[in-house]
Amino acid sequence: MSGNSKIKNADELEFAVFCIENIAIRLGKNAEAVYQALTDKDNILNNYIIPSYEILHTQSKDYIVDDIISLMEERGIEI
Repeated sequence: MSGNSKIKNADELEFAVFCIENIAIRLGKNAEAVYQALTDKDNILNNYIIPSYEILHTQSKDYIVDDIISLMEERGIEI
């Protein structure tokens, strides 16, 4: 799924924060640095996480974090 989607409601905002915080914890990084990495360059936040919200938010935390980190690695995004 792709496309440039802006956050439309509180559920999507809460999910975006959940993703950022849990990726930061997994990687041992600052949440602000994770946010910057997800919005710079390929803009994974608006081009993948938000458009995929309906599918992703039904998955486990580990699945979501692994999925997004894998995508970041594929696209050469480092924090």
